[in-house]
Amino acid sequence: MKKLFGTDGMRGEAGSFPLDAATIETVGASLATRLKEKLGRAPLIVIGRDTRESGNWIEQALLAGASKAGAKSQSAGVITTPGVAFLARVLPADAGVVISASHNAYRDNGIKIFAPSGRKLDEETERLIESDVFSQRATPSANAGNQSFTTSKPKTAEGVELRARYLDFLANEISRAMSLERVRLVLDCANGASSDIAPELFRRLGATVAVINNTPDGRNINLGCGSLHPEALQAEVLKQNADLGAAFDGDADRALFVDAKGRLINGDASLLVLARYLNGRHELNHDTVVATVMSNLGLELALQSQGINLIRTDVGDKYVLEELLRLGASLGGEQSGHIIFPELSLAGDGLITTLGMLRAMTESGKALHELTEGFRTFPQILVNVEVKVKQPFAEVTAIQSAAREIEAELGSQGRLLLRYSGTEPLARIMIEGKSQDEIERHAKELASVIQGELGV
Repeated sequence: MKKLFGTDGMRGEAGSFPLDAATIETVGASLATRLKEKLGRAPLIVIGRDTRESGNWIEQALLAGASKAGAKSQSAGVITTPGVAFLARVLPADAGVVISASHNAYRDNGIKIFAPSGRKLDEETERLIESDVFSQRATPSANAGNQSFTTSKPKTAEGVELRARYLDFLANEISRAMSLERVRLVLDCANGASSDIAPELFRRLGATVAVINNTPDGRNINLGCGSLHPEALQAEVLKQNADLGAAFDGDADRALFVDAKGRLINGDASLLVLARYLNGRHELNHDTVVATVMSNLGLELALQSQGINLIRTDVGDKYVLEELLRLGASLGGEQSGHIIFPELSLAGDGLITTLGMLRAMTESGKALHELTEGFRTFPQILVNVEVKVKQPFAEVTAIQSAAREIEAELGSQGRLLLRYSGTEPLARIMIEGKSQDEIERHAKELASVIQGELGV
């Protein structure tokens, strides 16, 4: 059976399987049924969405299925992904559901499901829901996909109250009375879920706030803006003579930053700033930061110089969180700007990350470019090689030999990562080193060997 849920929920083109109305109703009914089986009572589900035009009807379809299966529900309307994770924990609800495709274009949408802890739904329940979906597809007459769902839905008093609870949590518990009265801030809200709440939060804390890309129309989410396209933010920070720029993605679970000089600060550099801040306050548990295999070697070396260990995981915030909890560590994240503070939230939260960066700046009295001093990004190259079979690299002598030679030449000033794509017939080569010419030469050599041994 094909898996519908990946490491970040279920995602696809809105209106097509599995994001069609009939399937979404089945997901809602299955989630409610599986929760009811575990709890022995009617479950409570809290739901929120980003600003895509498909979000309204997808939410209605999911809640229709959940209601038929006996679930109760509360809708927060448009809210960030971590906002739903927060609400699932504090209401408490038995599940939190987010309708979002994160940084994807508006045509896509997705379903993420959170447990009351704020962690994503366990894989066992995901597999049960998938089984129910495919069982329903085998009997089309049982589907209820002929209902008409509206594409617009006004704000409700319930949604306003739920979003206010999340805003109060950020402004009171997370900011801890931090004053931003002398801070000039520019926000790029990606025409997404943070478009209202982010400006309100930082103005409430006293910052002078300029905002771009906060007029969603259902189709402009992530369109040439936000964390995927920070160029406009860089220009606006310089124009406004701002202290900091923050760029969110469509559901605001990640944030990238721009310093006062207009330079982009990615997730690796953010992890360094935050690790130094926490370490200076003796709040960096076990002197450890968790990141993925894709984080730049420059982060590892910069942390080492501070006596801080870097532990790497597979790509995906799910794996970062698992390792954070296993180690009892207090900071982790991805190069994309998805940062997790597990003691504050088990979901990556771009607004919490921004508050953390601002706290590091205000308490140190330093500008962001000063806080990132000493961070050198090593040149990196990514090469894909199409293969006919995903044979373990350790079983192919020529590939192993070539890889070992490259690693020996790179030494401590470089890194080679060789892995297969999880979804495509591709071998992925990632090399970091002292110079672009060096890593390009090594990547070309290794790609040639892989092509000769396993290529189509």
